[in-house]
Amino acid sequence: MSRCAMLTNPGYDIYKRTGIREGIPIMKQTAAHRIVTDMIQDGLYINFVETLVKIDSIGFMGKVYPMRGLDEVIQGLINEGYFFDEISGQFIENQEERVSCNWGRLKDGDERRMGLLRLDIVDNSTLVKNNPKSKIDQAYNDIQNIVEKAVINRYGRIWSQEGDGILAAFLFGSMEKMVTLAGIEIIHELFFYNKLNNPLNSQINVRLGACIGQIWYSDSEMERLKNEAVKEVVFLESIAPYNTFCVSYNLYLSIDQHILDIFGDQKTSSGRKYRLYTVGLEK
Repeated sequence: MSRCAMLTNPGYDIYKRTGIREGIPIMKQTAAHRIVTDMIQDGLYINFVETLVKIDSIGFMGKVYPMRGLDEVIQGLINEGYFFDEISGQFIENQEERVSCNWGRLKDGDERRMGLLRLDIVDNSTLVKNNPKSKIDQAYNDIQNIVEKAVINRYGRIWSQEGDGILAAFLFGSMEKMVTLAGIEIIHELFFYNKLNNPLNSQINVRLGACIGQIWYSDSEMERLKNEAVKEVVFLESIAPYNTFCVSYNLYLSIDQHILDIFGDQKTSSGRKYRLYTVGLEK
C-alpha cells in the first residue's frame, strides 16, 4: 500500500503522515486506513485506484501483486459516476450521466498532453446580415449539435463556444485518433448539411484545425485559452481553405497510416508543417 501511494504521489511518506517515528512498525490496517484517507484528502484517490489496477494487471518490478477486493473498489467508482477507459488505464466520468470540461478528473494547474480541435464559421457577419435571426439560430444550433456529437462520442469536451467558433479538447482513449476522426466526421456532416438541411440562403463555410500539445488545465475558460497549443490550433484553423480540415505535423505523425492516406500531401506555412482533408462529390 505504501509503495502504491508513493507511485501515485512521489514523496509520500507514511511515517510523516502518521507522525510515527521511522523504524517503528505500523500496523497494516492502520497504514492502509491512513493511506486511503490521505489519497482522498489530497484529491488523488482515483489516481491511487488506477495505480492499484495497473499493478494488479501487470505487476511491479517483475512481481505479480493480485489485489484482493479491487473489484469492489472499482465498482464503488462506477457507482460514483465513472467508468474505466482501458486504452489509457484511467477512470473518467460516465458521460451518460454528466459531461464536464475536466472529465471529472483534472484540477487547476494539472498539465497534460491533449488534442485540440478548433472550428470557425467563415464570414459569420455576412451570414447574420443576410438571414433572419430565427434561421441563423437554427443553423448555428445545428452546427453546434454536429460538433458536440462528433466530439463527445470520442470522449472529447467542448471548451469554448462562441457565436462563430468552437474549441474542443481530447484527453482520453487514443486521443490522436479521436481528434482526427472527430474533425473528419464534422467535415462530412457539414457537407451533407449544406446539401440537404441548410435553412440559410447561402452555403455555410467552415475551417477546422487540430493539433497535439501540452495544456495547463484551468477551471477558468479564459485561462485555458491562454495555452500556446490553443494559439497553435487557431493558427491551423486560420490557414485552412474553406470546408477543409487542417492537422498539425505532430498530430498526423501519430495517426494510423490508413487514416493519413486520405489526407493531402504535406504543406508548410510560417515554418509549420500540416496536411489537409476535404470532401466532395465525384463528377
